[in-house]
Amino acid sequence: MRRVKVTYRPQAISDLQGIYRIIAQASQSDTAASGFVQRIVARCRKIGDVPNGGRPRDDLEPGLRMVPFERTAIIAYRVTNAVEITNVFYGGRDYESLYHVSDPD
Repeated sequence: MRRVKVTYRPQAISDLQGIYRIIAQASQSDTAASGFVQRIVARCRKIGDVPNGGRPRDDLEPGLRMVPFERTAIIAYRVTNAVEITNVFYGGRDYESLYHVSDPD
């Protein structure tokens, strides 16, 4: 299969910035924070190699897929003509309730 381009929604970029801040503050190390975020971005790029490899989460949002990252984060994405990273949830954040907030039911 051909590699698919990976893009980031603004919320995903904001999530990555927030993760950087959390880790930099907790570790007192910009190097550690930068390295962790770089590993997340590298993992996101790999999703482009096998875009349908993530776990389908249509129960949260149609077309949504998720993959875990180093037991501390979840990468959420959709596959269209590209892989669109929608969010990166860190540290046990209750992402399921965030998706259900906008649910009209």
